[in-house]
Amino acid sequence: MEQTKKKQVLVACGAGVATSTVVNGAIEEMAKEHKIKVDLVQIKISEVGSYVDTADLLVTTAMTKKEYPFPVINARAFLTGIGKEDTKQQILDELKK
Repeated sequence: MEQTKKKQVLVACGAGVATSTVVNGAIEEMAKEHKIKVDLVQIKISEVGSYVDTADLLVTTAMTKKEYPFPVINARAFLTGIGKEDTKQQILDELKK
């Protein structure tokens, strides 16, 4: 079945852009590889609130204690390299839903 609606994926880090750029690239690659349409939005963690109605997934390197109506995946593994494959799999599973 061909996926029609693009999944909006928020990629957020604590403050700037550096870490989310790494994560962004990885998600882009995975999506392409699995022919999944994604709309990647790089934001600061403080901006997540304005996307609650549209986002399908939040991938973040920052700590968040807030509850959102979409899954939140901690992407710290992209910075440490530890558990990175597991995290990628987690993201992929969400994208395929």
